[in-house]
Amino acid sequence: MKKQEAKAKKILLVEDEKHLAKGLKFNLEREGYEVSLAEDGVTALERLNEIDFDLLILDLMLPKMGGLEVARKIRDTHARFPILILTAKSTESDRELGLETGADDYLTKPFHLPELLLRVKGILRRWEWYKVPLHDQDVYRFGDMWINFVTGKARGASAGELLLTNKEAQIMKLLVSRKGEAVTRDELLEKIWGYEPGTETRTVDNFIARLRKYFEKKPQKPRHIVTVREKGYQFDP
Repeated sequence: MKKQEAKAKKILLVEDEKHLAKGLKFNLEREGYEVSLAEDGVTALERLNEIDFDLLILDLMLPKMGGLEVARKIRDTHARFPILILTAKSTESDRELGLETGADDYLTKPFHLPELLLRVKGILRRWEWYKVPLHDQDVYRFGDMWINFVTGKARGASAGELLLTNKEAQIMKLLVSRKGEAVTRDELLEKIWGYEPGTETRTVDNFIARLRKYFEKKPQKPRHIVTVREKGYQFDP
């Protein structure tokens, strides 16, 4: 009996620069992905409603609707859908804004094609890892709070029910799976974002601060998501 081939991952590429879009589509398809193109934000949202994609590669500077607005609208209904932002905006504040909007990763133009392909592969690999059940339980409970790692829904300390983004849920799943044990910033950057160890960024700290607002009664004095000096962060249920 022949081994059944794995189904090709579907990627929606949203890029209005036609020459770049054509080149990226060609190279992504060479890697075995099924790629659809959209030249503006409105068309992108229409395509996402029609087809079940595995990943969105999204330029920020788009006609009709900007990339950040597209990402926000996606997050309103699909909290954990993987998004990779491509943009010419390269400052740390631009990166943080893109990630806070719900993007899984952020790559600035001009970029090297091998790096883009690695980022795409990493996002899809982490997405598959994330879908593996945690101790065969979809819902993890601690105190009067809980997190559903399938739907992304959660109950926080004071805000009631909320919807975690893909990255927020991945961070919590990693911390919970290693409860009582320090997880370093480098490990979080590598496993959640695919960054090289030693990368200088405030990304992890910004996400931890946001998660503390969700799950700590006193975010300035955390009891569940605690800082381990010179090591990283630790989850204590």
